[in-house]
Amino acid sequence: LTYQHQKDQLKEKYTMAVDRMKVIFQHLHGRELNPSLSETSAVAEHLSTDNFRYTVNDCILSYNQRKFYEENGYIVIPKLIEDNQIEKYRQRFLDVCNGKIPKGHMTLMKESSLRKTDAKGERLYYKLQDFVWDDVLSDYIHDPKVLDYVECFTGPNIKAMHTMLINKPPDSGKMTSIHPLHQDLHYFPFRPADRIVAAWTAMERVDEDNGCLVVIPGSHKGDLLPHDYPKWDQGVNKAFHSVEGFEDHPLISLKMEKGDTVFFHPILIHGSGVNITKQMEEAISCHYAASECEYIDVQGTTQENIAKEIEEMARHKGLVLDFQSVWKYRCRLNR
Repeated sequence: LTYQHQKDQLKEKYTMAVDRMKVIFQHLHGRELNPSLSETSAVAEHLSTDNFRYTVNDCILSYNQRKFYEENGYIVIPKLIEDNQIEKYRQRFLDVCNGKIPKGHMTLMKESSLRKTDAKGERLYYKLQDFVWDDVLSDYIHDPKVLDYVECFTGPNIKAMHTMLINKPPDSGKMTSIHPLHQDLHYFPFRPADRIVAAWTAMERVDEDNGCLVVIPGSHKGDLLPHDYPKWDQGVNKAFHSVEGFEDHPLISLKMEKGDTVFFHPILIHGSGVNITKQMEEAISCHYAASECEYIDVQGTTQENIAKEIEEMARHKGLVLDFQSVWKYRCRLNR
């Protein structure tokens, strides 16, 4: 069926449903039902193809969910991932941290303030990156429930571009567990931005105490801003660049339960707070992009600093790759 034909069918079904509801309402209340103008306008707008920029048509998001994402740049889907899956991912992370299985091409990143302490295992590492080919953790990036939502933002052809299991240890007192405000597009040499989305799943309850995500709603409608290491006294983890000028801006804390998943736009300004508890704060995440996205040259742009840093990190692993090739090396086709 053509898309126009599908729209016509939807309008016809809606009209028939309204007629049926009118009859039922009249039988129950002895008077006629007249749908409000706002109700009919909402349905008409939902059937229009001209009102949405950041989501695609024929997706599983409701009209209200699409509107929320369009206006705010993020949306939380409750309980998307089952507990048994999360526990499987957690155990795999522990096995890699403790050396029970080889990490292969994955990267374990040490918490900067704990490098010279006796911390070990999950108490030392704050992130496991590039699990895109791992036999267990890659189940997350291929999960049909996740991909069905991802498709709402990327379209039907999907690549997993950046995979992370984030493990925020209790803060050492140096505030290094803070992830400063930033935009993820700063790290990516592919476009268009509107066809890129992050999926971030809480592996236990997250709130202000253990350093949940914070966002500036609507900031995805802006531009990619210059990033660099924050100018503050406390230390910061490798490649934790930030944007300036938003220190006093109101932030929304994304309190989430285990299995909740937030999808957000790569220009959305976000970060995470300090973990003041004695427990880990864990999440599993992947950035996805439409397979049709094209790589760009970032030389002479605000991304040149991160490009040089990532190229240096690749050389440290024995890989002589430019910025674009690093990302080609890290990605995997999903759908």
